Amino acid sequence: MAYRYRCGECGFSTRWTTESEAEDLSVAHYADRHPQLVPGGSVEINRKNPEAVGCIPMIGIAFLLFLIIASCQR
Repeated sequence: MAYRYRCGECGFSTRWTTESEAEDLSVAHYADRHPQLVPGGSVEINRKNPEAVGCIPMIGIAFLLFLIIASCQR
């Protein structure tokens, strides 16, 4: 999973990264831009696996095309 923090005071958001790194980036942003405020805002969670193999849909399409071609040859 990947995490991204959004600032509650301005339009800043961290990049998609690990939870601890995103939190560190958010705290650093608040210390730099909003030093008088307690870090807040919101967190977004990307539940998709960024390392997932994206070939499964292509395999399915190829299989369907194979079935169509095979059925047309009869």
